[in-house]
Amino acid sequence: MPEQKQEKNKRKQLTPSELAVFCAQMAMILKAGIVAAEGVAVMAADAPNPEGRAILRDVSGAMETGGAFADALETAACFPSYMTDMARVGERAGKLEEVLTSLTGYYEREEALRRNLRGAVTYPLVMITMMCLVIAVLLIKVLPVFNEMFLQMEREMTGFSLMLLRGGQWLGVWWPAALGLIVAAILLFVVLGRSAGGKRALNRFWSRLIFTRSLMAHIASSRFASAMALMLQSGMDTEEALDMTGRVVGQDTLREKIRVCQTEIAGGRSLAEVLEEQRIFPGLYAKMVTVGFKTGTVDEVMSKLADRLDAETQTSLNRLVAMIEPTLVVILSVLVGAILLSVMLPLADIMSTLGA
Repeated sequence: MPEQKQEKNKRKQLTPSELAVFCAQMAMILKAGIVAAEGVAVMAADAPNPEGRAILRDVSGAMETGGAFADALETAACFPSYMTDMARVGERAGKLEEVLTSLTGYYEREEALRRNLRGAVTYPLVMITMMCLVIAVLLIKVLPVFNEMFLQMEREMTGFSLMLLRGGQWLGVWWPAALGLIVAAILLFVVLGRSAGGKRALNRFWSRLIFTRSLMAHIASSRFASAMALMLQSGMDTEEALDMTGRVVGQDTLREKIRVCQTEIAGGRSLAEVLEEQRIFPGLYAKMVTVGFKTGTVDEVMSKLADRLDAETQTSLNRLVAMIEPTLVVILSVLVGAILLSVMLPLADIMSTLGA
């Protein structure tokens, strides 16, 4: 038993795409009138990999001994607390199928956002890597050749070219340490991205950068709208929905605004008013939420807002990448040009002097 518990604690959290598939399959099983425990057992038998099979067997086993579906998910130790809480709400309200269907849409949206972010980051990282390699080759291999030419003409490099030569010599000796530092920095980002505290720290970092501040605000607003739509569709009241949404959004600024909204609502104000006042959504979108509350369709409005904000996030990502690409090319051109000119100009001056 202790070994099984230790094994569960080592399990990593499932990705949004895996969660979306699980929720979609469970929603279909419940819609077909199959009992949840029996459905999970069938899914476990058909699971394509051993790890997924072990997780589903744990869930099925917990339900067969009388546990609720949400408690069984919690026992497996690889489903997010947000999902288990929502499943518990669905069971309590007799709307588990509807909740799972909504969770499917939510995690599909999260996976699409994650895929877009990964795609937007890949190209700049490749460009930066190539830029560093080109500069390293110039400093370590090319500059020493020019230095030999200077020495043969009984001259020495001076100023900026000498500084670059010394830097290249240092890099040629200590490149394993430099490479180790780069790898350590990458691993640090990966480790931070896998923990809740690390994700908050990274979100704070990106939210403060002038180039990514607007993008992070769009992402946070999209997650807020998506989560609120899911909560309200599940039959939660406004205060419960805000409380659970505050656990999902990763941006500290938005989390603080949600706390203010909760305080204002407890004081008797409406959610539409405080959302507009706190500027969680842009002006027009805030008006749409107000209309949604008046017509009783706020969950539908929130869902449409999430789709619209996702589209705007993609547009912002495309714009950011379109701006980064030429910027990196210009930076690379300027750096390579500066390195070459730092030795070519003195060399041309020497050649003209010898010619005279």
